[in-house]
Amino acid sequence: MKERTKFLIMIALFAAAYYTPWDSEIIRRSGLEAFMMLREYAREHVLTCLIPAFFIAGAIAVFVSQASVLKYLGPQAKKILSYGVASVSGTILAVCSCTVLPLFAGIYTRGAGIGPAVAFLYSGPAINVLAISLTARILGWEIGLARAIGAVIFAVVTGLTMSFIFKNEDSERTQGQIYAPEDEDKKRTLSQEGLYLLTMVMILIFAAFAKPDPGTTGLWQFIFSMKWYITITLLVILGVMLKAWFTKDECVSWVNATWDFMKQIFPLLGAGVLLAGFALGRPGHPALIPEHYIETLVGGNSLWANLFASVAGAFMYFATLTEVPILQGLLGAGMGKGPALALLLAGPALSLPNMLVIGGVLGPKKTAVFCGVIVIMSTVAGILYGWIAG
Repeated sequence: MKERTKFLIMIALFAAAYYTPWDSEIIRRSGLEAFMMLREYAREHVLTCLIPAFFIAGAIAVFVSQASVLKYLGPQAKKILSYGVASVSGTILAVCSCTVLPLFAGIYTRGAGIGPAVAFLYSGPAINVLAISLTARILGWEIGLARAIGAVIFAVVTGLTMSFIFKNEDSERTQGQIYAPEDEDKKRTLSQEGLYLLTMVMILIFAAFAKPDPGTTGLWQFIFSMKWYITITLLVILGVMLKAWFTKDECVSWVNATWDFMKQIFPLLGAGVLLAGFALGRPGHPALIPEHYIETLVGGNSLWANLFASVAGAFMYFATLTEVPILQGLLGAGMGKGPALALLLAGPALSLPNMLVIGGVLGPKKTAVFCGVIVIMSTVAGILYGWIAG
């Protein structure tokens, strides 16, 4: 970090401390909500979601060859293959907009094209089976189906749009870099490395498996009751794999790569959570912007209502699956069906913390275009769905 940047940060912190009117009840409540959201995030997401995701990102950076990334997700890869792989990846990753960030950073820094990388970035939190099935069960099969179709289309269209706009910069990013071919003398087979990565993905899925609604029975409740037994078993299997297939130096490199991602992402993520909590609060806990303002602004199916729902959803933070009960309450308060879908398509994939971290990886210009494309498409999708649904 440049010295000038450090100085500006110090000035900003001093100004915030000096001028913030903490004697105001609203400001004090908003400040409390900011730290309550940070505590909630730390308790519910860091250990079970983010830490496994960081280790997966570190493994991608160290053990997945650049040749493999370029083959399936690189700028020169066949679009049907690269976007197909990226857009359906979310079906197995029940992660939020923040947990997907280390995984995105891992494949992007390893050489993935910006199009497939942002398609993966969107699909991770937006296209998971749990969220879509819960949406259909609680909010109705129509909006569940619309969410599933819209999310897949969004992932591909967003990726293609980013690839088209930044194709020259994407080529310059990889120009001059030497990509080593697959190492034919490596000790591990491709299937062994695949099992190693799959085991870590399964650890992420089961450790972060959300608690079903009260009274739920069947498969989801059974999996939740067994989640820690399954997770511990998978951790033991992972330990055996590391002992048998990897050297000590490789494990050290893996941990170092994981730590590099944590240093890059954690500070921005924490700052983003605090800002989101200060402005919007947690569901049911008002902060600087009262919830009823949002509820009164997203009724009907006007352009403004859908645009506002898209923008509000883009800045709000939704933990995995929490968007469904939040939407249930908003629909009960008079929210239109079109704005509800707009928020569902923009909200889980974006958040203020998420935007700050993406800006650190892609830069402000690419981040602004990425967020703008999603907001515009969500608005249009909301208007169309509201018109069809009546």
